[in-house]
Amino acid sequence: MISQYTLNLERFEVKSKKYSKLGGVRLKRGEEVINELLVDSFNKITAIERNALSRGPMNDLTISELHAIEAIGLNGGTMTEIAKKLGVTVGTLTTMVNRLVKKEYVDRMRQEDDRRIVKIVLKRKGIIAYKLHSRFHHVMIKKMLADIEEDQVDVLIQALSALNHFVKETYEKY
Repeated sequence: MISQYTLNLERFEVKSKKYSKLGGVRLKRGEEVINELLVDSFNKITAIERNALSRGPMNDLTISELHAIEAIGLNGGTMTEIAKKLGVTVGTLTTMVNRLVKKEYVDRMRQEDDRRIVKIVLKRKGIIAYKLHSRFHHVMIKKMLADIEEDQVDVLIQALSALNHFVKETYEKY
């Protein structure tokens, strides 16, 4: 990944202009490279997940359903908790959970002390899907960190934290 970044950076360094245009907005070369890397990485990660799902043992899952399984996790959660993690309404999650129940990835469990509260838990197939998806993320992070010097990890964490803060702040407005 670092070598690709270097190549992209070299490509932008040879430009004579200090700025370039992206959707009518002027970006500095560094900003342009960062934008390209983020967009490219997001698109490729999504494509990898989609391809892995279609070819793997969990080929009946959509990416949204897989992310719901990830949000449910090994400890499960209430519909409200899971919907909040996913940034969807409880109604939207209900539709997704109905499909996952039908496909036997999750189960609904009513709490004994308050029957109104429904906890969603992973069934055997859901646990397998969760672990496979977690492994994918683990391998991706390991490979990315393998190309980064130890002292650069803190800088990466700081940059990703800033991005995460921006995304959360922007998401909450909408």
